[in-house]
Amino acid sequence: MKREIKFSLVFRDMWQSAGKYVPRVDQLVRVAPAIIEMGCFDRVETNGGGFEQVNLLFGENPNKAVRDWTQPFNDAGIQTHMLDRALNGLRMSPVPDDVRQLFYKVKKAQGTDIARTFCGLNDVRNIAPSIKYAKAAGMISQCALSITHSPIHTVEYYTKMALELIELGADEICIKDMAGIGRPYSLGQIVKNIKEKHPEIVIQYHSHAGPGFSVASILEVCDAGCDYIDVGMEPLSWGTGHADLLTVQAMLKDAGYQVPEINMEAYMKVRSMVQEFMDDFLGLYISPKNRLMNSLLIGPGLPGGMMGSLMADLEKNLETINKGKMKNNQPLMSQDQLLIKLFDEVAYVWPRVGYPPLVTPFSQYVKNLALMNVMQMEKGKARWSMIADDIWDMILGKAGRLPGPLAPEIVEKAKAEGREFFDGDPQSNYPDSLDKYRKLMNEKQWETGEDDEELFEYAMHPAQYEAYRSGKAKVEFKAEVAQKRAAKEEANKPAAAPAAVVGLPTTPQVLTVDVNGQPYRVTVAFGDNANAPVASAPPVAAPVAAPAPAAGGGEEVLSPLEGKFFLVKNASDAPVKVGDIVNEGDVLCYVEAMKTYNAVRAEFGGTVTAILVNPGDAVSEDDVLMTIQ
Repeated sequence: MKREIKFSLVFRDMWQSAGKYVPRVDQLVRVAPAIIEMGCFDRVETNGGGFEQVNLLFGENPNKAVRDWTQPFNDAGIQTHMLDRALNGLRMSPVPDDVRQLFYKVKKAQGTDIARTFCGLNDVRNIAPSIKYAKAAGMISQCALSITHSPIHTVEYYTKMALELIELGADEICIKDMAGIGRPYSLGQIVKNIKEKHPEIVIQYHSHAGPGFSVASILEVCDAGCDYIDVGMEPLSWGTGHADLLTVQAMLKDAGYQVPEINMEAYMKVRSMVQEFMDDFLGLYISPKNRLMNSLLIGPGLPGGMMGSLMADLEKNLETINKGKMKNNQPLMSQDQLLIKLFDEVAYVWPRVGYPPLVTPFSQYVKNLALMNVMQMEKGKARWSMIADDIWDMILGKAGRLPGPLAPEIVEKAKAEGREFFDGDPQSNYPDSLDKYRKLMNEKQWETGEDDEELFEYAMHPAQYEAYRSGKAKVEFKAEVAQKRAAKEEANKPAAAPAAVVGLPTTPQVLTVDVNGQPYRVTVAFGDNANAPVASAPPVAAPVAAPAPAAGGGEEVLSPLEGKFFLVKNASDAPVKVGDIVNEGDVLCYVEAMKTYNAVRAEFGGTVTAILVNPGDAVSEDDVLMTIQ
């Protein structure tokens, strides 16, 4: 009999890889006992990444969610682990150093045992502070190698990185094969090289099933000395998710490894509850295509965790493109055509921006840049004509050192726009901010929370936290679910007669949603009006002053894309106000789309005469955001 292999259920990532959301805290607490009863998991991934932002979007307190959800596993002696993004903490953009230090203290106090830290650029400088902070908080520091396949990302590259992380104090190493494109033999060699130097170091393998390599890779890394394997389970395994527990257990048992037995009665309970959660509302955000494995993913190398949300969002991007085509009497594009164009553009963009590993947030940046290029070129505009500030930070080196060189066309564009490249410590670009947020909370008379966890949440996710505290997030989320349910029900109605055409309502429908016992009337629009701002009564947050434009009105500032409108990225920033004088090139506001904040800059100088949208409101491409005279 060979040595023991242990399993970890990546419950958070199962959902993130399938669609847009994860279960509510009441659902998580219900499923936890059945997961424990299965008897085959030594670890469970409970939080991290987008998990806490999703809580905020639901209108839930993420700190309560983490505490309630991890407690049953803590009591059962099952280790909990979370995914964190090093310099970026739990979000898509870099985090100040003092917020990073508080992060680990809070998560340990809430019941998380292991911090799985990765840098989307594999820059060890970004991971080093996380090792120190995690261990100081009493957590196990597990450091991840973000696996991708390129001329730069070789076995030697990853072996060197792992040995550096161990030298810095990492307790464990995770082989994070987030797109499932690591080649089985090479992954085995990486694990073998680490174990030869450090046989005492625990190695955990994480992979997605999409391109089809994962099961072979699991066998290779186990033969090379891997200790833990991340698995998913039906109905959220395979496809953009992870190899299924039953398959992996049977394969390793046949290979002679000691693997835990599975309580199949409990397995069926968990499977049934996961399906129940999908039927409740989560399935509304899961594309059927995410259940499929697809070798086309070998080419672009996009990660499974991103593909889940991508397929949910692609319909909106397609709608935007086709609106323009309809205006110009051009043939409409299908989703498959858009997907192929996107994959081709990713292949074009990725090497030209220095081969960043395609993992959050840089997979999003590369995908967003490719998608923006496709959308702009479909409108007859130039490639690279819209690059978000966070993407520029990656290109310029402010978020870390890129693995490969930039293409001359990117360097020339940066110089033409007066942008400066940076090669210092990335953390130095993001000064401490906890004092600012503590002051803001005092002014708002908000408690900083047990172990300062509310302060942490505000500093980590300022815009989403304010929407949660105001109640706006819950109202908008319930309205969104109601709209999707109504659309699904309408589409599934049988035709009244052979000639009848089933369609959506042509006029806005008024629905009532309940938030903590308070009824809200919500207007839900369909078709061309589907992206209109949500109207509700009574109001849950004071709107931004939006007076009628002054005489003459001024020139309109249009939204460059569909998303959510924000005046600032951080609560401590000063927003533009009516009456402010702005110059050409000044940042006026942001449109948050595809998990990045896209700056809207003034194309001309003048005085702001009106702000026509409230922060957090949904906007469509070409909506008027403000006027300048």
